[in-house]
Amino acid sequence: MARYTGPKTKIARKFGEPIFGDDKSFEKRNYPPGQHGNAKRRGKKSEYAIQLMEKQKAKFTYGILERQFRNLFEKASRSKGVTGEALLQLCESRLDNIVYRFGLSTSRRGARQLVSHRHITVNNSIVNIPSYQVKVGDVVGVREKSKSLNIIVEAKEKDSSIYEWLSWNNDQLQGTYINLPGRIQIPENIKEQLIVELYSK
Repeated sequence: MARYTGPKTKIARKFGEPIFGDDKSFEKRNYPPGQHGNAKRRGKKSEYAIQLMEKQKAKFTYGILERQFRNLFEKASRSKGVTGEALLQLCESRLDNIVYRFGLSTSRRGARQLVSHRHITVNNSIVNIPSYQVKVGDVVGVREKSKSLNIIVEAKEKDSSIYEWLSWNNDQLQGTYINLPGRIQIPENIKEQLIVELYSK
C-alpha cells in the first residue's frame, strides 16, 4: 500500500502549521525547511502556486495520494451541493479518518495502521482498507480481541474531542457516523475553494 512515510515535521514546516497534530519539533522551528528557511523569501507566489500548495496540504493532512485525491474530487464534482464541501466530506468519511476522529489513535497515520492491521470493524465486520468510505449510519468499533491494546487505551485516555456528526460509546469502544459534517464543523484549516479552482483549470 503506497503512502507517504517521510519526515512529518519537514512537511508541516513547509505549510507553516502542524498538520499532523502536536509536534514539538515544529514548535521549535516553525519556519520553512531548507538552508534559507528563516530568511524572507523574495517574490510573490503565483495564483497557481497558492492553489497547488492548498491541494498538497489537504493531501498530506488526510494522508491521501494524488490519484486517490483526484478520484475523490471527481466524485465530489458529480455530487449535489458545493464541490469543495463535498470533497472534504469524502475525506472525512474515510475509515482511517473516522478512527482518528473517534480518538482511537492520536494521528491519522496511527489510525491507518490500526485499520490495516485488522483491529477495526464496520457494522461488526473487520475492514482493513483505510480508504473505505464509511456511510451515514455505519457503526465503527474495535474488534473484541483488540480492545485491550495499549495504543488504543492510551489514545482514548488522551482524547477529549467531541464531534457533532459522530456518537461514541466508550464502554463498547464503538461509535456511529450520524451524519455528514457541514463545512463549519470540520476543524481542518483547508481553503477547499482553491483546490476546486486548481482542478477546474
